[in-house]
Amino acid sequence: MPDPSAFPEPTLVPVNGVVLEVFEAGAENAGRPIVLCHGWPEHAFSWRHQVPALVAAGYHVIVPNQRGYGRSSRPTEVTAYDIEHLSGDLVALLDHYGYQDATFVGHDWGAMVVWGLTLLHPDRVHKVINLSLPYQERGERPWIEAMEAVLGGDFYFVHFNRRPGVADAVFEEDAFRFLRNLYRKNEPPRAPQPGMAMINLARAETPLGEPVMSDEELDVFVTAFEESGFTGSVNWYRNLDRNWHLLAGVDPIVHQPTLMIYGTRDLVARSERLTEFVPRAEVVELDCGHWIQQEEPEQTNRVITQWLERQDG
Repeated sequence: MPDPSAFPEPTLVPVNGVVLEVFEAGAENAGRPIVLCHGWPEHAFSWRHQVPALVAAGYHVIVPNQRGYGRSSRPTEVTAYDIEHLSGDLVALLDHYGYQDATFVGHDWGAMVVWGLTLLHPDRVHKVINLSLPYQERGERPWIEAMEAVLGGDFYFVHFNRRPGVADAVFEEDAFRFLRNLYRKNEPPRAPQPGMAMINLARAETPLGEPVMSDEELDVFVTAFEESGFTGSVNWYRNLDRNWHLLAGVDPIVHQPTLMIYGTRDLVARSERLTEFVPRAEVVELDCGHWIQQEEPEQTNRVITQWLERQDG
């Protein structure tokens, strides 16, 4: 397991009206930028296994804590976390380092941001690598509205929107317990429980399955969320319908070479029509759950670096 103290030291970078806490490695590989975008409720540290491998492969690795996370800015307005702001932060980060474009890697919500960035600012994205969350078709109805109709008001995406502040407060009651219970693998199947699943998980006395990371690694996440709280990160969910409207006018096709990595036991739904929207997508499956790059770090590194080599070759 990597030693948390070996992760790069952060710098605070002013971009797009906020300040991002950025972890950077491989500056000696200037000219070959790769930007790693974490998911929820995560941290730049979720890419700890990938940073050394990408530096060794010749990349300048840039890993921001996105707005709402870690020591990055946490604006109070909910709309400050829409896709225009989140993608704008990444564009401004490229400007800060003097890059026209970069390869962007996203996991979970980070993948959603990378998909959105690629649609809104296609000239700033050279290649796309996304883990877990495939391209989300826009559909006829705003996303939360559609989810509420199918999955009901207790589905956590819907709950975050319809009952603002409720879940955030529960997560903050005991950040350690929530994150310990969430970061698991090889969990036994369980029958659906009444209530809101994330709140139930945050209050569960005993975690299921096995831990994804060591106690020292988990402590990095817990310490960060004890300091930042959860509202900024949950506000990303509170912009899904707004994002649906903001993406109305863009070309919905991702034209860049794309690598899509799924975990075979991840509960996130796959896209049956991925290549209709992402015609240059290559799909790889790894035998793991949702926390792909942390559960199978060596395999993830191998798949990513070999794909990059083929693209550059």
